[in-house]
Amino acid sequence: MVLQQFSLGGKVAIVTGCNTGLGQGMALALAEAGADVIGVNQSEPSETIARVHATGRYFLDLRADLGDTGCIDGVLREAVAWGGHVDILVNNAGIIRRDDAIRFSEKDWDDVINVNLKTVFFFSQAVARQYLAQQSGGKIVNVASMLSFQGGVRVPSYTASKSGVVGITRLMANEWAAHRINVNAIAPGYMATNNTAPLRADADRSAAILERIPAGRWGVPADLAGPVVFLASAASDYVNGYTVAVDGGWLAR
Repeated sequence: MVLQQFSLGGKVAIVTGCNTGLGQGMALALAEAGADVIGVNQSEPSETIARVHATGRYFLDLRADLGDTGCIDGVLREAVAWGGHVDILVNNAGIIRRDDAIRFSEKDWDDVINVNLKTVFFFSQAVARQYLAQQSGGKIVNVASMLSFQGGVRVPSYTASKSGVVGITRLMANEWAAHRINVNAIAPGYMATNNTAPLRADADRSAAILERIPAGRWGVPADLAGPVVFLASAASDYVNGYTVAVDGGWLAR
């Protein structure tokens, strides 16, 4: 049965940045598909824990500052000790800083690049090594953005980082596909999350955004459920290095 290919029963998934918003939605979707979830956050994801437990799956709460790659090995050791193995990594954690490019600071550049790009690569590297040690293959799903394809304004380090996510997704897929490690990405469009609250509160800006989205609405975390389960499951075993836009048609305009 084709639906069995989407089952994540017996799988263990690491999801970074899953205390709210898109990360929470993806963690919940993976749990609903049968996976136990390891959340990596700076603060306790109490709501996410409760919602995952409500599906009947287990949740391990790990804390880390993903702006520092020094945390990765310890996080992975705890994950493997708890789950016995790891099968899925979702690199969702990310930050954004806004200022005109003419005065954008080096600190704001480095902070964003460290979380959104550097840690994505080195966390993926560590998990890929674990997959090789397990001789199991595995899935890596990175979170890109519309600004992986567009320039945006006032977010130079975010644009650079998310453009880089698409590039390293392809690179890792090229090198690791032969080991049954699938690396792909999801590029969310305009989503109704805490990060976009200021945009949605600006009536004129929100109206301009909605006018361009063919679907006629802001996305919600549940819109990523199907794509992340697909990319984390056996249904995507021959999908490598691809970035799926989940944007209501924004990029098609």
